Amino acid sequence: MNITPLPQGGVEVTERADFPVNRGALCGKGRTAAEVLSPAVRLTTPLVREGGRLVPADWPEALDRIAGRLAATRERYGPDALGVFGGGGLTNEKAYALGKFARVVLGTSQIDYNGRFCMSSAAAAGTKAFGLDRGLPFPLEDIPRTGCVILVGSNLAETMPPSLRFFTELRENGGTLIVVDPRRTRTADQADLHLAPRPGTDLALALGLLHLVVAEGRTDEEYIRERTTGWEEARAAAMAHWPEYVERITGVPVPRLREAVRMFCEPEAAMVLTARGPEQQSKGTDTVGAWINLCLATGRAGRPLSGYGCLTGQGNGQGGREHGQKADQLPGYRKLDDPAARRHVAGVWGVDPDSLPGPGRSAYELLDALGTDVRTLLLMGSNPVVSAPRAAHVEKRLRSLDFLAVADVVLSETAELADVVLPVTQWAEETGTTTSLEGRVLLRRRAVAPPAGVRSDLYVLHELAGRLGVEKGFSTDPEEVFAELRRASAGGPADYSGITYRRLAEENGVFWPCPEEPAGTPGADGGDAPRVPPSEGRAHAGAADASDTSDPVRHPGTPRLFLDRFATPDGRARFVAVAHRATAEEPDAEYPLLLTTGRVVSQYQSGAQTRRVAELNAAAPGPFVELHPRLAARLGAADGDPLAVVSRRGRAVAPARITDTIRPDTVFMPFHWPGEGRANTLTNPALDPTSRMPEFKSCAVRVERVEVVPRS
Repeated sequence: MNITPLPQGGVEVTERADFPVNRGALCGKGRTAAEVLSPAVRLTTPLVREGGRLVPADWPEALDRIAGRLAATRERYGPDALGVFGGGGLTNEKAYALGKFARVVLGTSQIDYNGRFCMSSAAAAGTKAFGLDRGLPFPLEDIPRTGCVILVGSNLAETMPPSLRFFTELRENGGTLIVVDPRRTRTADQADLHLAPRPGTDLALALGLLHLVVAEGRTDEEYIRERTTGWEEARAAAMAHWPEYVERITGVPVPRLREAVRMFCEPEAAMVLTARGPEQQSKGTDTVGAWINLCLATGRAGRPLSGYGCLTGQGNGQGGREHGQKADQLPGYRKLDDPAARRHVAGVWGVDPDSLPGPGRSAYELLDALGTDVRTLLLMGSNPVVSAPRAAHVEKRLRSLDFLAVADVVLSETAELADVVLPVTQWAEETGTTTSLEGRVLLRRRAVAPPAGVRSDLYVLHELAGRLGVEKGFSTDPEEVFAELRRASAGGPADYSGITYRRLAEENGVFWPCPEEPAGTPGADGGDAPRVPPSEGRAHAGAADASDTSDPVRHPGTPRLFLDRFATPDGRARFVAVAHRATAEEPDAEYPLLLTTGRVVSQYQSGAQTRRVAELNAAAPGPFVELHPRLAARLGAADGDPLAVVSRRGRAVAPARITDTIRPDTVFMPFHWPGEGRANTLTNPALDPTSRMPEFKSCAVRVERVEVVPRS
């Protein structure tokens, strides 16, 4: 989008038609985003808690309080009593600086971020299979040109509306779309085939489809032999999931399973794309792995117009996890427990590698430890009071902290609990980079000045670092921070070293991996240089042969991964043998139904910002409980009646929305609201053993009518 300041005040948001990701299309949230820039709805001065109330303060006082409490906690309890919680909406520069601040200034291992709740299962499965995780290993523009897409657990029409055009074009070009979702969503309405499995059974569904691929002789044996390992074990696991067995588990009829296999296998090229549906499960890594196995068995990965990809859900969901705010990672998507990675990053930071702490707790585990092992928390750009699973418990843990500091744009429900709140800049008020779901690094320029009392997150970290004795290494200039990020990422899986602000300003983004050119070659400084076609056959970070000085041009970036080899030591993709298992919490006599959660088109994530936009609130004013007419009839409930949804963790109340687009054994609630309609009061924090993703998408509940007492 383009942002233009208006003479009478405020700004105008307009489409940018030449931008390749959305081609200028904006959803309602993007079109109205400028409303949150208004001082009337956002924070404009620091707040400190006095006598139980948050009152205005100046910046020195607020920063002194935070630094003093961080230092006192570390002195009394040790560095791991300090926690840091980040957000998937932070720019790459801010995510990088936050991770460095936690490890270099505070010396704590206790840092993670809300992106753990987004696509960590897909990241873990992709790394296992391919040796590298990037949301999409190909550009969005490839989708309309493939033959078939299986879209698993994504309602793009409401969560990413501009991207729906790629799927519309797919069908216009003669391709087919299969949507897997327990609900017949707006996206499922666009599909050629809709499969509606019981929540939590996507793993069995993928295994059943692979069984049919094998039984019907649709495997690509040459591809399996030449480009993969582990097939025998994965095939044996899939053959234990015959169609009738899968139908009993999922509720998807066998003829629809067979039709899905036919539609997926007949074209020359096809894709599987997953989102939160299969990923936000206590077996999400295995579930995504099963869908990847389907791609590998049919030769649909690492080939033109084919592959597996994951659709991210936050503003910088991809870049936010690449540069160090995740508990187990260092910049460049390096592993924190890798000695070589520690040496490289420590060298950039000018510290002893042994001084860097090891991996810490994952997001929910960190939140669960608040007030006990973790006594003081610095939180940036997240609202776990609304967004975390078992949210009432998380709220209680936040209240039990010795000290909570929050940096945010608005006074979110989490910020309301803080001892100090810092008002920070937002998207139009700061320069920085983000990384799209395709791995395309983008430059976002500052368009307007922030209100006088607002500072950037980089300023916050710079000032806190200085107060805690680290005078250098925390610049407030985002371009300087990005230059350091480039050096820290060099040679890592997510190598940004060949990307500069100047280059991003000239181009519509650059795809990582993009290594820096050898010293002395044209273009190595980000200046003008001849162009070459993208090295699309290169496998992964470092594979674009930046050591080849015979080609004196800047590296073009890597739009398409894995075309020649995968990012594994032997270049082969890994099948991972998986088997269906039940969700962590199955229905029983007391809780006979399944709850699944998600988003609506006019609100975003925890709603902290979108709930402050009048137009969006008019379209989606509050939570609701979506249920099937048969269930409503059993309850004696009519549309709009208040219903209580009860799980083992709590109770939420919202109006009924009766529709035949949902399974009779399932209820749905959006998770954007706090208060009595908070869906995440109910959700289960059971964690995937690999990704540590909570099971947002399935938990056992019962539904009760709420008697309304008439006013006298």
